[in-house]
Amino acid sequence: MWSGRLSPRQALGRDWERVALAYLKRQKLTRVEENFRCKGGEIDLIMRDGATLVFVEVRQRADGEHGGAAASITPAKIRRLICAAQTYLLRFPITPPCRFDVVAIDGDRIDWLRNAIEV
Repeated sequence: MWSGRLSPRQALGRDWERVALAYLKRQKLTRVEENFRCKGGEIDLIMRDGATLVFVEVRQRADGEHGGAAASITPAKIRRLICAAQTYLLRFPITPPCRFDVVAIDGDRIDWLRNAIEV
């Protein structure tokens, strides 16, 4: 049974998600939810950008080698993100405009990739 404790790797991931959240708040997005989980997948951050609901994947790498943080998003991860977003959207009687963004953190550099995953 899961104890509720995070592994060191999970704790580090949460720290990077907090960095991304603070960055997006400075860009005038508002937080809706963090770490939405369902059977099909997980969404790191759900934000609002005006009327648009934004599903955010946060990726971090120590540096930009080997393609960097953004390149680490696999087709399987994209499928899980889309599945989780579809599940999340079931709570709305009318689907709001939405998009998928990526916050890629390579070392000290943060790149916000808007509409990075097209559905």
